[in-house]
Amino acid sequence: MKIAVINGPNLNLLGKREKEIYGDAVMDDGLQSLASHFPHADIFYAQSNSESELIGLIHQADREQRPVILNPGGLTHCSVSLADAVKAVSVPVVEVHVSHIMARENYRKRSLVAAACKGTISGFGLNSYLLAAYALQMQNQKTDQ
Repeated sequence: MKIAVINGPNLNLLGKREKEIYGDAVMDDGLQSLASHFPHADIFYAQSNSESELIGLIHQADREQRPVILNPGGLTHCSVSLADAVKAVSVPVVEVHVSHIMARENYRKRSLVAAACKGTISGFGLNSYLLAAYALQMQNQKTDQ
């Protein structure tokens, strides 16, 4: 199984920013958890604060036929371009969020990206990535049958 984990703006600050919301774990912890639960998976990870770079990474994942776990960060709520990139690819994309966005500020409750994704997982901290990987694995098994 191949997976691309793509993180958007400010997610390089996990473990440092707003610990009361995002906790004190860093992304390396989440990647180690993914690797231990999916030891045979080929996991590609990238983080960017640039919308255009994120779009390029989604396109790259599609060329490589690599399903995507996408945390768009703050672009979730405002990026039509990112949503269009997800719509344009053939690989499944699962949107994830570390915090429970539906329990936060009103503007965070709207995701422009969600409708283009296979699903959204939110509020389970870094375990959101792990749950997304399981969802992709189950989706893949379903299509293989």
